[in-house]
Amino acid sequence: MVILQYEMEEKDLPILKEIYQSVGWMKHDEQIIKQVFDASTHQVFAVVDGKIVGFARALSDGVFNAAIYDVVVHQAYQGTGIARLLLEDMIAQLREVSCIQLIATTGNEPFYAKRGFRKLKTGMAIYKNQQLAQEYLD
Repeated sequence: MVILQYEMEEKDLPILKEIYQSVGWMKHDEQIIKQVFDASTHQVFAVVDGKIVGFARALSDGVFNAAIYDVVVHQAYQGTGIARLLLEDMIAQLREVSCIQLIATTGNEPFYAKRGFRKLKTGMAIYKNQQLAQEYLD
C-alpha cells in the first residue's frame, strides 16, 4: 500500500538521491536535493513499507501559476501507479491555481497528456545546460 506524506527530513536525503539516480539523474547530490525541496512550495512523497519510493514537487505563486517539477519514482517501482498518484495529488494541491505547467522528460509526454496536460503554443525556455537545451528546445 502506498502512503502519501508531505514533509521530508534530513535523514531522507540519501533515499531521494538514490531515487534520482535510479532514473539516471546523477548530478543531484544531497545538498542540491535539500536546496530544491526547501525552495519548493508544494511537495508529496510516496512511501511503501516505510520507505520513500517516489516524489513530486512544485513552485507556485498560489494564485495564477504553478510549475510541477520532478515527478520521480524509483525505477524498481515504476509502472505501479505511483507516478499517477503523485501527479494527481500535486494537481489537487494546486487546485486554486489557474495554470499548472510542467516539462516532461522525453518519452513521458503521453503519461501527462492522459492526465489533461497539453502542449503550449507559446512556451519558451532558456537552458544554460547545452545537453538539456538540445533535448528540450526546438
